[in-house]
Amino acid sequence: MALFKINGSSVKKITVKDLDLEKNLQSLFENNLEEILNIVFLAHEYSTSFGGRIDTLGIDKNGSPCIIEYKKSQNDNVINQGLSYLRWLLDHKADFEKLVEQHFANAYDSPTVTWDGKIVSKIEIDWDSPRVICIAESYNKFDLDTADILPINNELLRYRIYDENILYVEPENSQKIKISTSGIVQKTKKEKEGQDKLQKIYTVDDHLKNTSEKIKTLFSKLREKIISIDENIKEEPKKLYIAYKLATNFVDVEIRSKDIKIFLNIKSGQLNDSKNLARDLTKPKHIGHWGNGDYEVKLESEDRVDEIFELIKQSYNLNK
Repeated sequence: MALFKINGSSVKKITVKDLDLEKNLQSLFENNLEEILNIVFLAHEYSTSFGGRIDTLGIDKNGSPCIIEYKKSQNDNVINQGLSYLRWLLDHKADFEKLVEQHFANAYDSPTVTWDGKIVSKIEIDWDSPRVICIAESYNKFDLDTADILPINNELLRYRIYDENILYVEPENSQKIKISTSGIVQKTKKEKEGQDKLQKIYTVDDHLKNTSEKIKTLFSKLREKIISIDENIKEEPKKLYIAYKLATNFVDVEIRSKDIKIFLNIKSGQLNDSKNLARDLTKPKHIGHWGNGDYEVKLESEDRVDEIFELIKQSYNLNK
């Protein structure tokens, strides 16, 4: 994507840096992982028992393990590599759980830790929703076809480094909404009988099955507006909410029996909310919640959809 710098009434194209940044790419992401991808950094070049090393290992705010691989040359097969590491990780859950426990114990020097606003004695790891994230300057047709045909959800991110020290990150996956298939990659014969899948696939219908027709209609109107913002928006049903994202989530939607909770991925103090629709979850003290960001807003009636949607667009603009 071409970027231009505005200076008064004229514009100047910002050029892509033609530098060998591969050796610095990994450290750039690892040092800023929470800011760029909303993922907590755990380990660099994490050794596996079969000899390979996971480039970056982390955990997101939902407790999902995150394997991050960087494509440093055109011939690197990071998608298959990432899936191989995922399989290994699911066979060594105790090692990952120990790593998480040690990280937070060192970070907070306390038997209890703050986890996205929640004070907990143990991090609950969501083994149903591990993530494999690939980061590259570009992908070829074979990469994209592999990612699309696999029922495992691979997140392909493309980066650019521009003059003016600008880092640009965008999702490369061609499908806006990942299509679920009848099965997923399985590890053993037992898994073919329905046990221990690499990822559990959640659907929008899973979130709607226990709610009223009124809430289903409200969600349908909200969902249509969100998806219409940008053709590249991905809808990802999670265990506890439905995420809408580009490179990272900009809004998370929790469907409940009588209302819809909406979490805006905006830091406290950055939301323009003249009608006071949103609740700042950091004040007077940090309130724990599942979605990303510091603001929560409840949708209970159709006459609020447009007003709340304007707040969602703010989050989209801040996170795109």
